[in-house]
Amino acid sequence: MPSVPLIDVANSSRSEKSLSDSVFGVQPNRHVLYEAVKQYRARQRRGTHSTKTRAEVSGGGAKPWRQKGTGRARVGSIRNPLWRKGGVAHGPKPRDHSFRLPGKVQRGALRSALSLRAGQNAVTLVKGFPLKSPSTKTFKSQVEGLVSEYRRLLVVDVRPSKALTLSARNLPLVEVRSVAALHCYDVLVAGHVVLSEEAAHALEERLQR
Repeated sequence: MPSVPLIDVANSSRSEKSLSDSVFGVQPNRHVLYEAVKQYRARQRRGTHSTKTRAEVSGGGAKPWRQKGTGRARVGSIRNPLWRKGGVAHGPKPRDHSFRLPGKVQRGALRSALSLRAGQNAVTLVKGFPLKSPSTKTFKSQVEGLVSEYRRLLVVDVRPSKALTLSARNLPLVEVRSVAALHCYDVLVAGHVVLSEEAAHALEERLQR
């Protein structure tokens, strides 16, 4: 069973806690991670790119020259895709890029991402963040006490409090997520993951199905 640090922010005590093998100790599946990340990024696309077809480009109502007898190639409109300033053939149009991924695959991807970070010693458990009111300065000092160096930090709680969310909002390298909204992409982008004890327990219950 993977063992991760458990830290009490209030009194700075440290211990070790074992996590479930079936959630934090599985062999990462690279293909499942690829599919989940591709689906996540596809859902972020606005899909507003657009080009004009020959029917939408202005002008070109009259036939440029008669069909036969000129020695030139026949043409019906100056706005056909072969001409300069003509329409675009088979160009992009506004569409929805998202696609559905089975829940079983998404849960497998999240297990793989959490196991990958746990195997890299990049997962830390905390007993909670004692923030009575929003304070970026206080939260930043608590984070620096938990993790000395991090490229990007992900903080996960069952239901993040308003004080926690507002405290982390001004820190560009810190993201706060609830267990329900957690995606494998968030875990992969983060260099270190900080879980509350309740969040770790909720993830084990959710991902062992």
